[in-house]
Amino acid sequence: MLAVGIVTEVFGPRGEGLPAFDFALCSDRPGAVPTDLGVPLALTHGLDRLAEADLVIALPWTGFRTPPAPAVLEALAAAHDRGALVAAHCVGTFALAAAGLLDGRRATTHWRFTGLLADRHPAVTVEPDSLYVDEGRIATGAGAAAGFDMCLHLIRREHGAATANAVARDMVLPSHRDGGQAQYVAAPVPENCQDDRLAEVLAWARAHLHEPLPVEELARRALMSKRSFARRFTAATGTTPHAWLRGLRLSSAEELLETTDLPVEEIARRVGYGSAAVLREQFVRRRGVPPRSYRRSFTNSP
Repeated sequence: MLAVGIVTEVFGPRGEGLPAFDFALCSDRPGAVPTDLGVPLALTHGLDRLAEADLVIALPWTGFRTPPAPAVLEALAAAHDRGALVAAHCVGTFALAAAGLLDGRRATTHWRFTGLLADRHPAVTVEPDSLYVDEGRIATGAGAAAGFDMCLHLIRREHGAATANAVARDMVLPSHRDGGQAQYVAAPVPENCQDDRLAEVLAWARAHLHEPLPVEELARRALMSKRSFARRFTAATGTTPHAWLRGLRLSSAEELLETTDLPVEEIARRVGYGSAAVLREQFVRRRGVPPRSYRRSFTNSP
């Protein structure tokens, strides 16, 4: 039921100014579908609805150790074959694996079941520590709240950082967690860090993104040694200070490229890169395209 709530919250009806998706819940057996909370869902759409979907997400189900019905596997494969983006959340990944869609690809699932996925499907490269894995027209996410991360990543990828950030704000969620971030950490969301001192430093860093922000300065503000700060930061967020800052700078650059006409040189300055050339290098390496090409994908700006 949690997974149903996640996809409904992300792709269901939203307020004014936010994207509207044509959203539907489907089943191979429409009608009253039982859930783990004991409250049945009344579903009216069958597998035929998948034939016209641009995005199909396989949700977790309690019987995931047994492959879904052949009709389900055929519908998932057919959706992928015609060009739809096919994704899975938590143990829903087992459905994509059973359909053969993950052979030769990387994938993840809930950390409790990554070993089982690897044993059952040796042709799949299982990434046990990832929040989500994007393989182009196939995406898989880890368990529980990581479903939000995968869905927001897909919105960011297809509709841009500004749209993903707006949806995240509406849900009172952090706008972005990198897919390579560890699944299981003490406090995985830096924006909601439970460590008050560390949270204050993160908030200060976000407000001073235009500055160099060496780890030594962050550690000094946290009243820690550099080594202690790095260790505490990684334990709390699942990533390193350098990786967190890089992701924050690139996400901020994305939004500025989408929503403003600022020159790339000024955007580079605002997000803390020494020059447009440095921003371009990082953007190409991490996003696959230069900043100006990214801007043209979302705006009419030159």
